[in-house]
Amino acid sequence: MKPEKLELIADFYEFTMSNGYFEKNKKEIAYFDIFFRKVPDDGGYAIMAGLEQVIEYIQNLQFDEEDIAYLRSQKIFSEEYLTYLSHFKFTGDVWAIPEGTVIFPNEPLITVRAPLIEAQLLETVLLLIINHQSLIATKTSRIVNAAQGKPVMEFGARRAHGVSAAVYGARAAIIGGAVGTSCTLTAEKFDVPASGTMAHSWIQSFDSEYEAFKTYAELYPHGCTFLIDTYHTLESGLPNAIKVFDEVLKPQGIRPVAVRLDSGDLAYLSKKIRKILDEAGYSDCKICVTNSLDEYLISSLLEQGAKVDSFGVGENLITAKSDSVFGGVYKLAAIEKEGEMIPKIKISENVEKITNPGFKKTYRFYDKKTNYALADVIMLKEEEEPKEKYEIFDQHNTWKRKTLNNFEVKELQQKIFENGKLVYQIPTLKETAQYEKQQLSTIWEEVKRLENPQKYYVDLSQKLYDLKIEMLNQQGKI
Repeated sequence: MKPEKLELIADFYEFTMSNGYFEKNKKEIAYFDIFFRKVPDDGGYAIMAGLEQVIEYIQNLQFDEEDIAYLRSQKIFSEEYLTYLSHFKFTGDVWAIPEGTVIFPNEPLITVRAPLIEAQLLETVLLLIINHQSLIATKTSRIVNAAQGKPVMEFGARRAHGVSAAVYGARAAIIGGAVGTSCTLTAEKFDVPASGTMAHSWIQSFDSEYEAFKTYAELYPHGCTFLIDTYHTLESGLPNAIKVFDEVLKPQGIRPVAVRLDSGDLAYLSKKIRKILDEAGYSDCKICVTNSLDEYLISSLLEQGAKVDSFGVGENLITAKSDSVFGGVYKLAAIEKEGEMIPKIKISENVEKITNPGFKKTYRFYDKKTNYALADVIMLKEEEEPKEKYEIFDQHNTWKRKTLNNFEVKELQQKIFENGKLVYQIPTLKETAQYEKQQLSTIWEEVKRLENPQKYYVDLSQKLYDLKIEMLNQQGKI
């Protein structure tokens, strides 16, 4: 597909600031971090998603004559600056946490090192991509976790907030653990399964429900999933489905795939449907349910013993309805001037908005015996990789300390761009989805639970903590 035209999807201040940098000949190298402050839905973890689209954006970022003409019409930008934009090409470095990785608040997800003017122009698109896809991947992961191993399909395209939200929201859902999507473009673009058979309108368009099912079975004998609640689930829909199974499929030696339920008391009806299907000789016919599902309703259904084999989840997934903001931010962390690294800090009366200064890296500590993640530690880039014993501590309550032993560590970010050149091998979406499963397997169940999850430790190294305190002291804030 042709890359989307995204260069003017930028907050206008990115152009006023970058014009100012250009006019004042500010050629410093800037370090910006993308991170988020709070897990949606008060959850215990989030899932990184959107990096592939960030890469595509950076590779294709350029300003054409139409863009330049519009900016010129604003009558506030110099011609020299507009000429610079007409030849724009990203020349910096980027580090990022791979898609599918379990992530936590305040960790740098993406770090951009580039001339200040270049780094500034990336802000809006990088944030909207990472915020949107990480939000949907996280919501999907919660839903998949609630489904206890039963397949979850993404069915939300018609309720998404626009075309891109449908396409890339479905992509993020696959990363989060969905096994298929109703969005055909996503399925084609990223080579993942497309899901869907019929709507109520198919059944209503025929003179009878039986005729609708029979016609469908004749057209698609190997993919029969019937929607059985258009009129009356137990008195009409299910009996007609079984009749077609008997008359059309059985003589051909073909087994039905599933029946789908989209309304009513899903727990009660699924139990009745299971019993009737089994008695009719179709114990292998699956039961799929839809109808405004989310992680809490799915969890409740399974607690009630619902006989459900798979879930189709739409609006509550594709819009992350219960908490629809991921909250990622793009903050300046350091300036490199004449070879000297100068850390920068954003100070706020709201403690949670105080940033971590400097060029940083994050290590994840894994228990060698269990392979479970123990904690993450954010460090300054020049610090050595932790070895043997390592003491972590709570930056807000420094007396809370713990010594980690018998661990191995993994640096979370990988180099993506170097001097403007892509140096990262982009995995397929299927590979990323598999990686997400592996990553989740290293996280304790207590961190993944829906209600009151255990807090996962994300601490600062002593050196980074000391730098932060020193900078706060310099500003008279401690």
